[in-house]
Formats: sequence, structure tokens, C-alpha cells
Amino acid sequence: MFSNCLGFSVSMSVRTCMYNMEGNTRDYLSEGKTQLPYLYFCFFWVYMVLAGIWTHVCVKQKATVHRIHILMGILVALKALYMFSEGEDMFYTKKTGTPHGWDVAFYAFSFLKGVMLFVVIVLIGTGWSFLKPYLQGKEKKVLMIVIPLQVLANIATVVIGETGFSDKNWLTWTQLLLLVDVICCCAVLFPIVWSIKHLREAARTDGKAARNLAKLTLFRQYYIVVVSYIYFTRIVVFALQIVTSYHYTWISELARELATLAFYVFTGYKFRPIPHNPYFMLDEEEEEAAVDEMLKDDEFEL
Repeated sequence: MFSNCLGFSVSMSVRTCMYNMEGNTRDYLSEGKTQLPYLYFCFFWVYMVLAGIWTHVCVKQKATVHRIHILMGILVALKALYMFSEGEDMFYTKKTGTPHGWDVAFYAFSFLKGVMLFVVIVLIGTGWSFLKPYLQGKEKKVLMIVIPLQVLANIATVVIGETGFSDKNWLTWTQLLLLVDVICCCAVLFPIVWSIKHLREAARTDGKAARNLAKLTLFRQYYIVVVSYIYFTRIVVFALQIVTSYHYTWISELARELATLAFYVFTGYKFRPIPHNPYFMLDEEEEEAAVDEMLKDDEFEL
């Protein structure tokens, strides 16, 4: 409390500092976020293990490795570095109140991981490199839309992270980030649907109904998983943030990272580089059953 009774002109610099006490130690994170550094470090080691497993699989199955598999490995590595930088950011903030420069690394890896994630989803959805060697015009347009939007989304993330409610443009950047994220999530679904329709048409003309049915089933599963991943990480996690007590805000981050890990594992397992993919190998009985299935007029819509 300060009062100037004599009316003199007074100037001063005021530094505010907010923290919780854990015994005799200051904790500069809020109570619901104090567990996050350890959580992020745990996921960092999980993704490092996944990166090692993926590298081993690619080296072992070198003859069947495609370019998309290399990009998938890069994505896992970027995700691990993203978790490490976020863990370091939170750790130093918890101990000292400032991130000591780790926020710069966090924003950098966040940008690279975000762009690579959507690029990989789009490329897998188009069947690039493992079903066809090139992208069609409309598929290139999707990438041309998604990549600049991800750049804009990461700019918005930086502005939101480095400012606060007191900034007059904070709400605008928050709404922009939400809009861009929704557009990107919708855009990545179109190539998967195009691949599904293309496989249905090919199955009726090339005489390989069973093989195309297997591919069709795989892409349908991938479509459902992508939609579920987007729905969970954007809507369910947001709902968790609202309904949980501030003591347990870390639970929503745990749920988000578990869903992301499950999505990475599913994608890697389904599209791993193995010779004679069992999804594309079926016997004669299954071939006949596939023909009957393909004769059904069953359209798959977005």
C-alpha cells in the first residue's frame, strides 16, 4: 500500500512475484501445472523409444522403406524434441519463474512438429510414395493451404504465449488460432476421402477386389482414427479443462498426450514398412467375399 500525502511527483519500478511454497522451496507454477515438467519428460523418453524402434524397423526392412516412412520418423523425433523443450521450459519456470530461453526452443519445435504432423497426415491420406509416386493437383493444393495456415497458427501461439488477457489483441489471436486449427483439421480429411473413393472405383475395374478392399478398409480405419484424434484433442480435452478443478488441470494435458501417443502408435503400426503387408495379402475365399462386398453400393462420405 502506498500513499503520497504531500502531492510530490513520485516514480518507481515495481516487481511482482507470485509463487507457491513447497516446504522451503518456491514453486512458480500454479498448483494444477506443477506436475507438468515431469509429465513432459516422461513422454519425451517414450517418444525417444518410439523413434529408436521406428529406426530399427526401417533399417531392418530397408527394401520396403518409402519416403513417407522417413518423414514419419522425422515427425517422431520432432515430437520428442518438442516434449523435451516444453519440459525444460516448464521446469525452469517452476524453479526460477522464467524459462531461461527454453521458450524459444519450444516455439521452434512446436512450429516444426505442427507443420510436419499435418503434412504427414495429408501424405498418408493420399497414399503418397507407398501407393503412388506423386501427388495430384488437388492434393498439392491441400498442402499449399495447410502449410501456410500452420505458420499462421504458430505465430498466433507465440503471441498468445507471450502476452496475456491484458493485451487488447489477445482475444483476436486466440480466435484466429481456433479458426486456423479447425480449417487445418478439416483440410487433412479430404485426401483420405479421395483415396477411399479412388480405391472403390479401382476395385470395380482392375479385378483385384480383395487387395483393394484391404486398402479400403485400412484407409477407412485411418479416417476414423484421424477424426477421433481431432475430436478428442480439440473438444474433449477442452471440456476436461472446463470441468476439472484447478488442482487437476494437468489431467487435461495428460489426456491430450495419451491420445496423441495412441494416434502415433496406430499410424506407425498400420503403415509400417514390412514386406508383403498382411493387409494387402488375401486368399481366394477372401477374394470372392471382397467381390461381393465391392458390389454393394456403399458410399463413404466426409
